[in-house]
Parts: sequence; C-alpha cells; structure tokens
Amino acid sequence: MARSDRVASLSELRATRLQKAHTLRQLGYGPYALSFVPSHHLQDLQRDHGGLPKGEERDVAVQVAGRVMARRVLGKLAFFQLQDETGAIQLFLERATLAEGMPEDPEAFAHVTGLVDSGDVLGTWGTLRRTDRGELSVKVRRWTVLSKALLPLPDKWRGLTDVEKRYRQRYLDLIVTPRTRQTLRRRARLVGAIRRYLDEKDFLEIETPVLQAEAGGADARPFQTHHHSLDLPLYLRIATELHLKRLIVGGFERVYELGRIFRNEGISTRHNPEFTSVEIYQAYSDYRDMLTLTEDLISTVTQEVCGSTVLDYQGQTVDLTPPWRQATMHQLVREATGLDFARFSGVAAAGAAMAAAGLEVPPMADSLGRLLNEVFEQKVEPRLIQPTFVLDYPVEISPLARPHRSTPGLVERFELFIAGRETANCFSELIDPLEQRRRLEAQQERRVAGDLEAQGVDEDFLTALEHGMPPTGGLGIGIDRLAMVLTDSPSIRDVIAFPLLRPTAAEG
Repeated sequence: MARSDRVASLSELRATRLQKAHTLRQLGYGPYALSFVPSHHLQDLQRDHGGLPKGEERDVAVQVAGRVMARRVLGKLAFFQLQDETGAIQLFLERATLAEGMPEDPEAFAHVTGLVDSGDVLGTWGTLRRTDRGELSVKVRRWTVLSKALLPLPDKWRGLTDVEKRYRQRYLDLIVTPRTRQTLRRRARLVGAIRRYLDEKDFLEIETPVLQAEAGGADARPFQTHHHSLDLPLYLRIATELHLKRLIVGGFERVYELGRIFRNEGISTRHNPEFTSVEIYQAYSDYRDMLTLTEDLISTVTQEVCGSTVLDYQGQTVDLTPPWRQATMHQLVREATGLDFARFSGVAAAGAAMAAAGLEVPPMADSLGRLLNEVFEQKVEPRLIQPTFVLDYPVEISPLARPHRSTPGLVERFELFIAGRETANCFSELIDPLEQRRRLEAQQERRVAGDLEAQGVDEDFLTALEHGMPPTGGLGIGIDRLAMVLTDSPSIRDVIAFPLLRPTAAEG
C-alpha cells in the first residue's frame, strides 16, 4: 500500500472512531472517564484463580480495567482480550448477562461490540468463569469506556522488525511488547535497589547542579546552553564528580548521586548522549576499598533484582558471583598481544610495534600511556565478558586520579568490565591541589589544541581542594550498561525509555 493510501486509511479509521466516541458520549459511556478503581490486577486474578475447572464459574466480584488488545464477536457472545500493566485476561461478554446487569441499556451488548475497538481502555464489573476451552475469563456484567483510542494499534506489530519505530513510538512498544515492559520494570527495580544498598551503608544522596559554568569530572564533549537573565554561557554536566568532591571537602564522609549525565558524543548500541550514572565518594578510603564496595553492591542488587548472580546475556553466561578477576592494564595487553609497554623506550618504538602487530596507531596518542590504552581498547576490552577489574591506568588518561603508590607513570584507578563494556570507573582521588592544577592545565592545553573532550580548569574546585580534602575513594557506575546485562538487552536504547533519535521528516 502506498504511503498516501495508508495515511488516507488511517484518517478514515480516526474519523470512524471519532464518531463512535461521540455516540458513546451520548449514551453515557464516557468516553473519557475521570477515574476508575480496579479491585484486582489481572496477573493476580490469573494467579489466585488458576485452579478454577473448565466450564465453572466462581462468584467472586471483580472490577478490572485495561486496554482491549483483541476482540471476537460470535453472535450473542463476544470475547475481548484485556491487558493491564501486569498481564492479560479474557472478557466473556454475553448478551443476556449484560441485559441483566445493565437494565438501563437493553442494547449494552450491541453497544460494547459495535462501539468498543482494539486499543480502547475499558472498565468492567463481573465474576470469574473458566470457559470450556480452559480460558480464565471475567464474565462481564457491566462495562464503561475509560478512554476511547482514536488511533488503532499498528497492524502486525508483533512481527514488526522496524526497531527504530519501536524506540520512536515507545508507548506503542510498551502496549504490545511485554518484554519491553519487563525490561523497564527491571531497570526501575535496579535503580531502587542501588539506592537502598547505599542508604543502608550510610551514604547520603545529595543533588548537584546540572547547569555548570565549567563542565568537568570526565573527558567528554559537553552540551552548551545559555542563561538569558544572567547572560551566562553554561554547560550541561558531564559528571557529578567535582561537586560531590566539594561535599567531601565540606565534611560529608559518604555521599552519592544517582542521576542524568549529558555528553555531546556519538550514538551507538552502548552510547546515548543522555544517560544515568551513580557516583559514590567515601572519605578515608582508596580504590581498593571501593573495589570491594563495587563487587558487593553489584552482586547484591543483581541477586535482589534477578534472583541470581548467574545471568544469560546474548547467548553467553555471565557470572557475577564474587570474587571477580583482577588484572592490570599492562598485564591484559601483554596477554592479548604480546606487547610489553613497560619495555618500550618511547612513543616511536611503541607505535612501530603496534603497527607491526596490525593495530591502529592514532595520531593524537602522544605518550606511551595513551598508546597502551589504545591497544587495550582495540584488543582487550571486547574480550572481557566475565566481570573483570582492570587496574592501574596510565596517568595521561586519568587527570583526577592519585599517582600510584608504587609504580611511576600509573594511577590508582580501576575500571570494571562486564560483557565487553566498561560498567564502572574508580579512583583513589587526587587530593593534592597543586598536582591537580598541573593536570587540569595540561588538559586545558589539549582542549586549546583541538581535543573537544579534554577538561578545562575549574578554579572553584581547585580552591575547594586548597581547603583540604581527606583521602577519598570515588566510584562511578553506568546504570544503563548494568541494566543491559541484567535484562539481556543488546542495545543501550532498549533500557532507556525514550532514547535520543534523529527526528523524522514528518517531525521536522
């Protein structure tokens, strides 16, 4: 069917449904109710009355509501499938029963079968019946329309392969795809479980600004905006780190924030410009303490949300049962490629060895540490399926982390990888204000030279450090990526209710 024909057909369907809405209003059936109080969720009815034998009825009064997903009219009987947030049940509609239950409308059966369409939200009163075919049903005695759908559910949606349309019209995806509802429900439970865990460990959640004069705390390109009243250029935050550290300076010892982060970067199956993270800071601790916290937090909430720490993810088993593997970046690169960056005399020698091994040598990688990280990202990262703590990163890519206590050129930092993706990042935080200034100024030079992800100098943060910050461990966990593993979702857009998408031509 040509697009113009589809638009015309949809317009005709809408006009028909508008007329039905008008008729329903005249008859006193809504069509847009103020309220309705269900006595049961549909899943509860299926669970509590699963033992009702075929052909029998149970005199249990129920009042249920939901969306009509399908309908069959067979003479004096009709069968509708009703769906609410928890599940579905069949509505058993009989002309004689409705006539008895709705004496004010002798044509109640004709009206429900003629004026109610798939997609409408319906409220019903009745009792329970198991049909001869074994389908638990609500035998409807009264009904009312709670909301008339003017547009129909999409044809053959269950077989639709247009994933982009499912993301773009998430409300339709939620209506017709139970897995999508389950995914977003599990994500919500994950967020709640993380908050409960941290609250029980005496961490305090404190909100920090989304609008910032200087975007810092991560290597990322920020979104820019403007405050008109103050005539002030501002950035959307790329991390909550620097403000949470200010709270540590101010005397709080355990703080966190779980919220939205904004980075003006590309879109892929593992990146969305707007995402959710939790950042956690604990005074008088280091990255080893935070490693223990990370392992316990993730394994605990996984058990709570999924009922197990052993999960199936995209055809592979991921075992989140502690303890998890720990290895340094140098060790993992050496295992994967045979390249030992501790033995290279300089950037030229390392670059030549990388090229000889068939690895890409980026032009802006101007240090051994940056080249080491490049090899790690190309050859090691995708292989880290089981949870792995990667320890001791180069100082060049870790401007906010404390120097390693025993190995020059490295910092006390780990990243946690699960299913080939970075899921958590942690430092023994740099608390020396002079060293922190030197590193941020080096970042500023890279920004001036054209590195759009390099950080600038946040003078107020440096002033805060000069007032003294206790030894601190800092941890960030990507909620979306963790949710992907816990819901067996291949794309980050599957676990974000409304991911950012390029507008269609119709949307401008």
